[in-house]
Amino acid sequence: MPTPKLPDDVLIQALNLVEEFGSGHLAEKAGCGLPRNTIDHRMKVALAKGLKPTFRKDAPRVYERKRIGKMHIVIPDVQAKAGVNTDHLTWVGNYIAEKRPDTIICIGDFWDMPSLSSHDKGKLAFEGRRYVNDIRAGQQAMEKLLAPLASASHYAPRKVFCLGNHEIRISRVVDINPEFSEKFSLDDLGIADYGWEIHDFLKVVEIDGIEYSHYFTSGVMGRPVSSAAAMLRERQKSCTMGHVQYTDVAMHKKTQQIGLFCGTCYTHNEDYLGHQGNVQRRQIVVKHEVEDGRYDPMFVSLKFLEKAYS
Repeated sequence: MPTPKLPDDVLIQALNLVEEFGSGHLAEKAGCGLPRNTIDHRMKVALAKGLKPTFRKDAPRVYERKRIGKMHIVIPDVQAKAGVNTDHLTWVGNYIAEKRPDTIICIGDFWDMPSLSSHDKGKLAFEGRRYVNDIRAGQQAMEKLLAPLASASHYAPRKVFCLGNHEIRISRVVDINPEFSEKFSLDDLGIADYGWEIHDFLKVVEIDGIEYSHYFTSGVMGRPVSSAAAMLRERQKSCTMGHVQYTDVAMHKKTQQIGLFCGTCYTHNEDYLGHQGNVQRRQIVVKHEVEDGRYDPMFVSLKFLEKAYS
């Protein structure tokens, strides 16, 4: 007697289980009510028929695997300001809430603060810029990033914020104009209120053997290092910085320590970069199996995050 054909909805159920849990084995372990072999068989039949899962890819998946080492996620320069879209930070927040890294590092220049730019003062483009608008634009962007984390139950990662040169534009204004000391303050940003552990501009913070700073300096003038390889030679250990718009990676051939320029995390173009400068990678950086400065890097583009987590 021939085996009766399974209806499509039963086959799609198997596809959905694999999509949700990662495999038939993990679905069985999660208590879905079907043995692994049955799920795997139905999945193969479904794929042969050209069926597709209906489970949303951006829905949280269940992971039973034990993490190897620690996991870091680095958020490169965001440069949030009035008039630019920051919806991508919701995608980043959704991704973080699902993956649950042990530590989140914001590498600095989350706020752009164009109203305090000494480079643009006197130019036509400077007209209409306001300090309060700059502050609020960054805060709204931060709220988009952190909203998904607030909804993630039993998740409280370490959040590290390395101040960038754009944030400390506030301090520089006060240094040059002491009369503004009661009008302008880094506290206006509210970074600590959002639960971030704040580190001063260019202070190096080491986490699980990896050094982080908005940028690392070289030479007596204290200028930013010119490449990931130069940074690795200077620091002699794994180190990660932002500040520059491009991505650069160097790995020591013996120690396997990694020097990393982490790119950018914004979707808008910057006029000062020109057509060629605006082709940089736009991403977050995920570091898997972090232990004693060694890790497996993974670059997750904003285009992928939009497709899977928007």
